[in-house]
Amino acid sequence: MENQSSYLFEEAVLAFSKLPGIGKKSAIRMVLHLLRQDAEEMEAFGQAVLNLRHGVKYCRSCHNMSDGELCHICKDPMRDGHTICVVENLRDVLAIENTRQFKGRYHVLGGIISPMDGIGPADLNIEDLVEKAAKGEVSEIIMALSTTMEGDTTNFYLYKRLKDHGVRVSTLARGVSIGDDLEFADETTLGRSLSHRIPYEDLIGR
Repeated sequence: MENQSSYLFEEAVLAFSKLPGIGKKSAIRMVLHLLRQDAEEMEAFGQAVLNLRHGVKYCRSCHNMSDGELCHICKDPMRDGHTICVVENLRDVLAIENTRQFKGRYHVLGGIISPMDGIGPADLNIEDLVEKAAKGEVSEIIMALSTTMEGDTTNFYLYKRLKDHGVRVSTLARGVSIGDDLEFADETTLGRSLSHRIPYEDLIGR
């Protein structure tokens, strides 16, 4: 970056500009804002980032982010452990939680099947989901993946793996626009799609 008098300033701007959705101008504003804070607030900000990097774990049951072995949702006795909502990533968990419509638990795949990107079933958290179904631990699995070709491919693959284990497999009603990710759907639309979910067999039988 030209015409800047501090290498440390340039380094900080470059770091912020690597964040999603943050351009150079936004990064400069953020760094200038931090420079106006007192030392204690700056140190607290830096420590929070370090704690995030070194302290956040992933739930051994559902792969949601967690501060311990199990996330707060899996530890909550009020959540319905027999109903699992399958999502692509952590952002989708947050999106569905914001609707306040779902009282079950989650399973985070860590992505979706995308041959173009070299992502196959073995790269995702699928086997432990199938294992839960095979053990009779769940009664319904809701597939809440993005309404894209890759999302539909993943839905179909999961259905084939789950259909013989006596578990009901359902999917969101088509309130979410084709091609959209869940995180971009408004809470009302997403909540309605979840409440009016349909058996996956009905969808593929049309």
